Amino acid sequence: MTLPAGARLGPYEIVAPLGAGGMGEVYRAKDTRLERTVAVKVLPSHLSSSPEVRQRFDREAKTISQLSHPHICALYDVGHQDGTDYLVMEYLEGETLADRLGRGALSVEQTLRYGVQIADALDKAHRQGIVHRDLKPGNVMLTKSGVKLLDFGLAKAMEAPGAPSGVTSFPTVAGSPALTQEGTILGTFQYMAPEQLEGREADARTDIFAFGCVLYEMATGKKAFEGRTQASLISAILRDDPKLVSQVQPMSPPALDRIAQTCLAKDPEERWQSAADIKRELRWIAEGSQAGASAPAPFRRRRTWLPWAIAALSALAAIGVAIRAQRPAASLPGRMQLSIVPPQRTMLTDFFAISPDGKTLAFVGISGGKSLVRLRDLGSEEVRSLSGTDSAETVFWSPDGRSLGFVARGKLRRIEASTGSIEVLCDAELGRGATWGSKGDILFTQRAIGVISRVVAAGGPASPVTTLEKGDLLHRWPQFLPDGRRFLFFVKTEKPETTGTYLASLNAPGRKFLLRNGAAGVFAPPDSLLFVRGESLLAQHFDIDREELEGEPEAVTRPVPRSDVGSYRDLFAVSESGIIVFQPGSAERRLAWVDRRGSVIKTIGPTGPIMNVSLSPDGRKAGFTARSAETSTLAVWILDLDLGVATPFAEPGFVPVWAPDGRSVFYRHEGQNFEIRRKALLGGPKEEPIGVADSFATPRDVSSDGRYLLYTRIGRNFDIGVKDLQSRGGPQILLSSEFDERMPHFSPDAHWFVYSSDEPGQSEIFVHRFPKTDEIWRISAAGGQQPLWRRDGKEIFFVDLEGRLMAAPVEAGSSFSAGPPQPLFRTPLRLNSGALQYAASADGQRFLMMMPTQDFDTEVFRVLVNWRSGR
Repeated sequence: MTLPAGARLGPYEIVAPLGAGGMGEVYRAKDTRLERTVAVKVLPSHLSSSPEVRQRFDREAKTISQLSHPHICALYDVGHQDGTDYLVMEYLEGETLADRLGRGALSVEQTLRYGVQIADALDKAHRQGIVHRDLKPGNVMLTKSGVKLLDFGLAKAMEAPGAPSGVTSFPTVAGSPALTQEGTILGTFQYMAPEQLEGREADARTDIFAFGCVLYEMATGKKAFEGRTQASLISAILRDDPKLVSQVQPMSPPALDRIAQTCLAKDPEERWQSAADIKRELRWIAEGSQAGASAPAPFRRRRTWLPWAIAALSALAAIGVAIRAQRPAASLPGRMQLSIVPPQRTMLTDFFAISPDGKTLAFVGISGGKSLVRLRDLGSEEVRSLSGTDSAETVFWSPDGRSLGFVARGKLRRIEASTGSIEVLCDAELGRGATWGSKGDILFTQRAIGVISRVVAAGGPASPVTTLEKGDLLHRWPQFLPDGRRFLFFVKTEKPETTGTYLASLNAPGRKFLLRNGAAGVFAPPDSLLFVRGESLLAQHFDIDREELEGEPEAVTRPVPRSDVGSYRDLFAVSESGIIVFQPGSAERRLAWVDRRGSVIKTIGPTGPIMNVSLSPDGRKAGFTARSAETSTLAVWILDLDLGVATPFAEPGFVPVWAPDGRSVFYRHEGQNFEIRRKALLGGPKEEPIGVADSFATPRDVSSDGRYLLYTRIGRNFDIGVKDLQSRGGPQILLSSEFDERMPHFSPDAHWFVYSSDEPGQSEIFVHRFPKTDEIWRISAAGGQQPLWRRDGKEIFFVDLEGRLMAAPVEAGSSFSAGPPQPLFRTPLRLNSGALQYAASADGQRFLMMMPTQDFDTEVFRVLVNWRSGR
C-alpha cells in the first residue's frame, strides 16, 4: 500500500515516501507528540494475518528496541492501526552503502573506519543475544556521524514461529524481482552464509560471514560471490573462495586478506568467533601497524586460536631484535605494534611477564572457572596452562628464561617452564612485585609487611632488604639491574614529592631517589627507564654507572598502558631483548547510571582515575576514591548526583563507606599507620579514628542500625573483621584462613553478610550468618567477585568471571534461601581489581557504575617491537 502525505499512523504524520523493499515501505514522518522527524516503516501484511506471528514480532521488536549504540539505527516504537503494522525508527540523512558502492570501491581508510564501526555495532548486539541475519550494504546507512545499521534483528522478528531458517524464511528474499532475473543476482542471497542456505540455524557467526561479504565489497568494489543464476550463486557461496582482496586491490593492506578470508570461511567454527575480534584486527591495521609490509601474509584456516595468528609477526620481530646487535642501527626496521588476543573465553588478569629473550609471554588467565599461569610462545599458536599455579600473583621469569616465579596461597613458588615441576621457596603474603637476579637472588614484596624481602632462588628463609624510613608507607615492585646486586623499587610516602622510583643495592645501605611518579618505573635494557605520565608511556635515558636519569623523557607509545591505580603500577613489561608488552587502556573513568540491561541512562560527574564507588543511603550522593595522575596521593571525593559536582572530602583517603544515616563516611586513612577513620559531611569532628588500625584495614560496610562495621585486613591473606562501634573494645576477626575472604557486605537486617572467597580454587560468592559463622551458603556457581546486597534485601549482585553483572534472588531473615543467579549484562568492570566498581539503587533497577572514558579493549596484549626506532 502507498500512504499519502498527511496520513496518520497513531501520532505519526506521513510527510513523504523514502523507499520500499522486501521488508516494507519506508516514509519520512513527523512525531506530533515530540515534534521530531522519524522514519516509519509499514510492514508486510502477513504480520497482521497471524496473532502468533504478531505476538512474536512484538516480543522481538521490544528486545531490539533496547539496543543503544551510536552505529545502530534506534527503534523507537511499534504500532498497529486498522490492520497495518508499522515500526518507528530514527530518521537518518545520508545514503546507503549499497548506493555508495554503486560508484566503486571505498578508500582503504573508509573501509577500515566503516568496518570498525559495523563490527562494533555487531559486537554490541551479539553480546545482548541479538543476531541481524540480514546484514548487507542496503542495510548500512552512511551518515555524517558514521555508519548506522538498519533493520537489526527484524529478519528473525518477522519469521513465523517454527519456520525453517533456510532461504524461504527470509522476508527480504520473498518478492524481490532481482532474484528471478537472468544475469548477476542481486539482493540478500549474496550475503547469506552457507548454513543459512542449507537451512541451519543462524547465529552471530552468520552475521560475521555477511560482514565479510560487505567488507570485501567495500575494499574491492566487487561482490565476494557472484553467479548468473540463483543456483550458480548458491553454489559459489557453498563451494568457492573469492579472490584475495589484495589480488583485486593491490594497494590494500595484506592483513585485510586474512580478516576477510576468515570471515568467509564455510565452516562457522573456522570464522572469527566474535565481532570484537574483527574490530580489534581492523583497528590494528588502521593504526598503521602494517606500515612497510609489502606482500600478503600466507593464509590458512584456523579454529579457536585464529586470533593468535598475528604472533608469527612477533616471532619475526624477535628474530630481528636478536640480529640487531650484529647490524648497524641504521638498518633496523621501523617500530611495530602488534596485538595478541587470548583464547576465547579467557579473561585476563593484571599479572603477566615477558621472557628475557622476548619470545614467550606468561600471563594469568581465567578460563572455565580456572585461574592459571599460561604460556604463549610468540612464534606459534600454542597456549600451555601450567597446572598447580591456581590463584597466581606477581608472575616473573628467571634470568635464563627456564623457570618462572609466582606467589599463590601465601607462598612464593618457582615452576620449571619445560617440566611443570613446582617448588615452594618461602612464605609470601600476597605478593606485589618480584624480580629474579643474575646472581641467584629473588626480591619480592609482601603486601602485609610493606618492604622488599630477599630469598635465594633455591629456597630458604626470607629476610627484608629495605626498611620503612620516616614518612614511608610501603615499598613495592622491585626490579634487579643487570649486575644482580642493584635494584629499583617503588616507594609510597606521605608526600607526593618523595613518592616514586628509588635505587638501592644488596651490597650497600641507603637508597637514591630517581623519579617522582605515582607508579613504579621499569628498567629497559640497556639504558632507559620507562614510566607512564599523563596519557603516554615515556622513556628517559638512565646512566647506570652514574646512577642518574639524563635528558628529557620521550614518548614511546599511545595508547597508554592501563594503570592498576591501587597497586601503584602500570601494566607493561620489558624483555632484555627490548620488546615491550602492555595491556592498553586508560585509568580515566566516569560514573554513569545504567539500567538492568546495561544501557547507559546518564553519565555524571568528572572523569579521572577513580575507583571504589559507593552510594549514599538516600541515593543522592556518591563517594569514590581518586588518585592524582601525577602523584600517588589517594583521596575520597563526594559527588552530588543531582548537580554532577564532586568535591574533595578526605586526603589521604581510600574506600569510602557511608554511615546508614548518610551524615558521615568511613574510609581508610593512609598515613604512617593505616587505620579506619570516620568523618562527618557537615560539622562534627574533622577526623575520628574508630579503633581499627590493623594491617591495611579497609572499611567495607556498616550495619543498618549503625552499630557494626565490616572491614578487611591483610593477615596471611585477606581476612574479614568487625568493629562494634558502640563498644570501646577492639575489633574482632570474623573469618581468617589460608584463603582470601574479601568485600563483605551486610544484609539489610544485618543478620547475614555476603563476601567472596577463593577457597574453592577461584573466587566465589558466599553468605554467612552474622555474628555467628557456622551457617554458610554458596551463591555463585562459576565464579564471582564484588558482591553487593540490594538495599531492600531481595537480591545479591556480583560480577562473574566473564565480567557479567549477576543477580541472585534471596530471602533472608531468621533463615536464608537463594535462587540461581541470572546474568543481567556484560560490564566494563575489571576483574581482580580489589575495588568495588559499582553501586546499586535501593530497588536494584539502576546501577552507578565506573565506565571507561576511552574505548580500549583491555582483553588484549599489545607487543611493541623496535620501540627505540625513531627516538
